[in-house]
Amino acid sequence: MKINAYRRPDGKYGIRNKVLILSTVGCANEVARLISSQMKGTIYVPNSKGCGQIGVGAQIMRRALVGLSLNANVYGTIIVGLGCETTQPHEICEEIKKKSDKPVDVVTIQEEGGTLNAIQKGIRLARQMVEAMSGMRREETDMSSIILATNCGGSDATSGISANPALGYCSDILVREGGTVLLGETTEFIGTENILAGRAKDAGVKNVILKIVKDLESEFNKLGIDIQGANPTPGNIEGGLSTLEEKALGGISKGGTSTINEVVRYGEAPTSRGLIVMDTPGYDIESVTGMVSGGAQICVFTTGRGTPTGNPIVPVIKITGNRQTYDNMLDNTDMDMSSIVSGRRSIADCGRDIFQEVVDVCNGRYTKAESYGFSDISIYRNEEIWCSL
Repeated sequence: MKINAYRRPDGKYGIRNKVLILSTVGCANEVARLISSQMKGTIYVPNSKGCGQIGVGAQIMRRALVGLSLNANVYGTIIVGLGCETTQPHEICEEIKKKSDKPVDVVTIQEEGGTLNAIQKGIRLARQMVEAMSGMRREETDMSSIILATNCGGSDATSGISANPALGYCSDILVREGGTVLLGETTEFIGTENILAGRAKDAGVKNVILKIVKDLESEFNKLGIDIQGANPTPGNIEGGLSTLEEKALGGISKGGTSTINEVVRYGEAPTSRGLIVMDTPGYDIESVTGMVSGGAQICVFTTGRGTPTGNPIVPVIKITGNRQTYDNMLDNTDMDMSSIVSGRRSIADCGRDIFQEVVDVCNGRYTKAESYGFSDISIYRNEEIWCSL
């Protein structure tokens, strides 16, 4: 299956073409936002943290910021920092340069002598980058160039029997095409980890799958946290889900039936193709952000109860298996899989429809969240829990 995309210097292909204005710390968010607001073709990614972090938390932040810049949908990056934060802007810039030849530059508020000078420099750099970007044209490639992020949020009783397995069928098609699928939300592996481990390509991958779930449960127990207080959520329960295990059985079906080739850390790019497990939290926006940092150019997001969530770097396709939700949130939902529940269509038929939608969006079709300009993003920063890998 052929698509048309933007070829980057590292050989990767982006399905969108954007200049990223990336804040390294909360103190620089407003300057980054104002730079982006003055320049068409840019996207702004704020940072709720970026300082006062140590250990694993600081490592995750650094890895995620670099990964967002390296995402193939990004033409180039203007890094905007304060200058004295933990995630030093010039260090992030140098790390990006070591891994890619994409354009990248730095603006720090302290070095420029204040907000106004920093904004002025940032706009000038962004203009130059956007002008260069505008000369790019799409080139033909195939679906083996695509990394697909999968996520589910606001699940209900229809999710595990309709939208999720249909997405799983789509995932299997992409894997057969030579592409890559990311399956995350480790919280929702609990109770199904043995099923996933049974699909591992070898003992090493199997052991890591079991480890990330065991370590997560151990952390919850150590902290005296009852995971059932947050999962299933009140909305999940109202939607008909009874237990975490029931939710997990539906959730893992997004990954289809393919062999699991690798397990990667939050925000880490896979070194293999095929089905990849990423150790992400259950919170949707943090989970999707981690997969985007890991290189996903597109996301399919299943929802039983509905959500408007989008992302500034990748298009997010929203699908549901609940007809009432589709009618009620038509403004936010791209595809209706309720025909599976009613028995009018098969999981395979709907899975092929999802794959075709992925192809169309890769070729430039806008999703609803993308049309609205929804740009939800949040880097995971809990230093207590997701330290498994």
